[in-house]
Amino acid sequence: MTYRWKYRIVVLFVLLGSLLSLTACQGQNALQEATSTPTVTPTVVHQRGVGDVLRMIYWEAPTILNPHLTLSIKDWEAARITYEPLASYDENGALVPFLALEIPSLENGGVAQDGKSVTWKLKPNILWSDGEPFTAADVQFTYEYIVDPEVGAQSAYIYENVAAVEVVDSLTVKITFKDVTPAWALPFVGIQGVILPQHVFAAYKGANAREAPANTLPVGTGPYRVVPPGIKPQEVLLLGTQIVETNKIVYEPNPCFRDPDKPYFRSIELRGGGTVNEAARMVMEAGEADYAYYLSSLSVDELEKYQDSTRGVLLTNFGSNVERLLLNRTDPRQASAYGERSSLDIPHPFFSDKRVRQAFAYAIDREAIVALYGPLGSVTYNNLVAPLQYNSPNIFYTYDPQKARALLDEAGWVLDPATNTRSRNGLKLEVVLETAAAAKGTALEQAQQIIKQNLQDVGVDVNLKIVDPSIIFSDDPASNPDNFLRFSADMLKFGISSDSPDPGPYMQFWTCAQIPQQANNWSAGLNVERWCNETYNALYRQTTTELDPEKRRELFIAMNDLLIEDVVMIPLVHTADAIGVSKTLAGIQLTPWDMNTWNIQDWRRTP
Repeated sequence: MTYRWKYRIVVLFVLLGSLLSLTACQGQNALQEATSTPTVTPTVVHQRGVGDVLRMIYWEAPTILNPHLTLSIKDWEAARITYEPLASYDENGALVPFLALEIPSLENGGVAQDGKSVTWKLKPNILWSDGEPFTAADVQFTYEYIVDPEVGAQSAYIYENVAAVEVVDSLTVKITFKDVTPAWALPFVGIQGVILPQHVFAAYKGANAREAPANTLPVGTGPYRVVPPGIKPQEVLLLGTQIVETNKIVYEPNPCFRDPDKPYFRSIELRGGGTVNEAARMVMEAGEADYAYYLSSLSVDELEKYQDSTRGVLLTNFGSNVERLLLNRTDPRQASAYGERSSLDIPHPFFSDKRVRQAFAYAIDREAIVALYGPLGSVTYNNLVAPLQYNSPNIFYTYDPQKARALLDEAGWVLDPATNTRSRNGLKLEVVLETAAAAKGTALEQAQQIIKQNLQDVGVDVNLKIVDPSIIFSDDPASNPDNFLRFSADMLKFGISSDSPDPGPYMQFWTCAQIPQQANNWSAGLNVERWCNETYNALYRQTTTELDPEKRRELFIAMNDLLIEDVVMIPLVHTADAIGVSKTLAGIQLTPWDMNTWNIQDWRRTP
């Protein structure tokens, strides 16, 4: 009898939860009606929120939950829990509808025959988490928000080829392009295509965009919503010489989510900040968390140790991420007349010489670096590595320290045998290598030491500058001189990946218009190297209108080769994204083209 009584109480609570979820999106009148007619009993027991707490650990702390105002994966992943695009790409590169009713095509009339427009039909009866209806007007507003220069949206480059976004009716939106385009499925797709609610952000579409309360307390259409106050500061940690703030975000099921049986967990607790080693330990050893974000920088020894974990499993996802060395074409030491460092007005004192850049490329031992990544890395000589058909077969620079020394000699950098350092006209060949903070013993920390030794072997003096991820990837570069977009060093070890199987947006990063500078509030794009090449620009423009897949493929390979031959960056390792997941967690489906949280509505607990 006792067991049956407990079971009835559980069912009662589930029914009550379902009723409260229903009324939360029907307004006060619906709530009064429900309470005044208690004899009406639901016949279906929904499964939303019947699970326990999902605990997520991010050693890089999210700082903003508006995906259009950041370029950081840790922010994107946290925001993707509550925001949705019209569609996204699965692991096979196939489009999956989210807010869209169907994927447009030539067959269903969604894609125009002339290639200059696409029409999306939206799912009916979608509500924002505050109960307001989602309509085509929200899609149109999101476009206007993103392209407003005063907003400074980091996703604006995706929409450069869009001429107009038109509301056909409340559930239909038409996107017209400036010209014929093969990449019609870029706007409003994936993490940089998530839709914002007009009624929440309308008052913040301008210079005050970063003041919106919804930047940290979002209103979305996704399976969970953030519990007030949003991003909550926690303890302060001392990592080396830097003070790092940790934070916490709590989510609850979105009572207005369209699937009454999802999501499964009654709440999510996301803790941000700390170290990658601690994040891995909490999932793989202690069992105190269910999900640990981005463990790819763990040492090979740590990775091997966790292969036998009884509590967690490492899930890997090889996408398009490449760890590389970025070479600054501007001088980070001198300030312009406007007080700007790394200004286009002041070229770099020695990276402006191609022979020096080539010497650096020959000096780096990729094989030694990739060994640190174990099964999570492979040597790459390319910037564009995925999809595979775009991978260039050409190799320009391999490990050859003798060539490196000869090029530096040719460029006039004289070696002092007593100090093993080089100088020219009184200027020492010395660089600052900047990277995000890494715990001792990680692949990232060991790779820094190899690079430093490689360069010292050819007479280059190297100083390491380590910046905490919460600082280097902060969401507001204008107020943070150590943000990576400001590039306050000579070299930056940096990983970046594409968010679409179409290489267009990714390769657009290195066009001249994508150079972040003081004049554009450091929000133009990701051309951090500050490299400008008209030949590259012309190749990119061709890709935006070329409909022949083979010709377009050749254009992208030519763009990759131009970047590598001119040593804009030095690719090192094609890395996999690795996450630590509790063995009790099921339903995760990783894709290279969206965040790991893209299908969090399907995550659940298993025995």
